Amino acid sequence: MKRRARFLLASSGLGLVLAGFAVREGWQGWRSLDEPLEAASPLRFKVPPGSRFSRVVTELGERGIVPHPRPWLLYARWTGLGAAIKAGEYEVEPGMTPRQLLDKIVAGQVVLHSLTIVDGWRVRDLLAAMRRNPDIAATLPDQPTDLMARLGAPGQNPEGQFLPETYRFATGTRDVELLRQAHAALTRVLDAAWLDRDATIPLKNATELLIMASIVEKESGVPDELPKIAGLYLHRLAIGMRLQADPTVIYGLGPDHEGDLHSIDLRTDGPYNTYTRVGLPPTPIALTGAAAIVATAHPEKTDALYFVASANGDGSHVFSATLAEHDAAVIRYLERQRQKAVAESVR
Repeated sequence: MKRRARFLLASSGLGLVLAGFAVREGWQGWRSLDEPLEAASPLRFKVPPGSRFSRVVTELGERGIVPHPRPWLLYARWTGLGAAIKAGEYEVEPGMTPRQLLDKIVAGQVVLHSLTIVDGWRVRDLLAAMRRNPDIAATLPDQPTDLMARLGAPGQNPEGQFLPETYRFATGTRDVELLRQAHAALTRVLDAAWLDRDATIPLKNATELLIMASIVEKESGVPDELPKIAGLYLHRLAIGMRLQADPTVIYGLGPDHEGDLHSIDLRTDGPYNTYTRVGLPPTPIALTGAAAIVATAHPEKTDALYFVASANGDGSHVFSATLAEHDAAVIRYLERQRQKAVAESVR
């Protein structure tokens, strides 16, 4: 009896010790949910589609980011949050706790990457930039012939149809989806500018506005000059003068053209040669920013018909109302260029 009593007392004591240990371990595990993870700098990881939360726990535990993975897994199961995680790329930030990270994965707060469409690019430049971006899922051929049909606008020329802007997206976003966003953004800006346009501009519709704005975009070197350049070209158009815009000729020469224009280029007729043809070219010649579109819809009133680069070297121009004034400005520009060349040659 005494031996049995001693055994029962020992067993009871061991049970209390184990129970105390379990409580202490449980408390420490619960407390670990609000302790900072082991991340001295931002760390990224991916949750593939269809992944279980246990896979996330295992990966972060193996990487040493989560020092107490089991309590985190049990907490996620107990709350039901583990079944609600969303696929994507996530970032562990310094100071973040397991509880905060789980909330982030459940909310789908994925890492966002960016693609900047540059003012003045052509569509081919945009497609090339997308192909180089490893975070964009490529679904398009190198030279798609049905690009606008894929975006719900069959028969439309894709040149100029995407708004230069910085777009944010999750990794794995398809190229077509980003193009759809950029096209929708362009449509919103263009439609708003057309509705709010100066009623006196000699343009028939929003398409013509975009074509003219693309020329203004390519001719501009200084943002402040956009309205004046737009006013000059619209003045030429209004009086039936040929636009004589070098960028349209360059565009018409095709993607293989490099270097300067030659007199033969200006004399060779084609749909984009505004030296040989009156009026607008058939399509935009570049991706046009909102500033150029708005400037073309609200141009500066000017009697200027000519312009040439100034000698300042800052991208600005000298505007002239007469050919004589223009010729004098060209002579000053060429003289300045000659002086610069001489100065550089003696260095």
